[in-house]
Amino acid sequence: MPLIDISIAKGRTPEQLRALIDGVHRVAEETVGAAPENITVVVREIEHEHWSRGNTTIAERARRS
Repeated sequence: MPLIDISIAKGRTPEQLRALIDGVHRVAEETVGAAPENITVVVREIEHEHWSRGNTTIAERARRS
């Protein structure tokens, strides 16, 4: 019963998120033999101000560009 938890920065279209869910779901079926009804995919969209790497948020990096 895979639970796949994805964190991604906000900004994708609903179609892109749907394609991501579909792709991850198919890979779980193919690689670990999970039954489709037992796969759960959670996508968490994170605000750019709440995502930091190297002590710089995505929003701060965008402002510098």
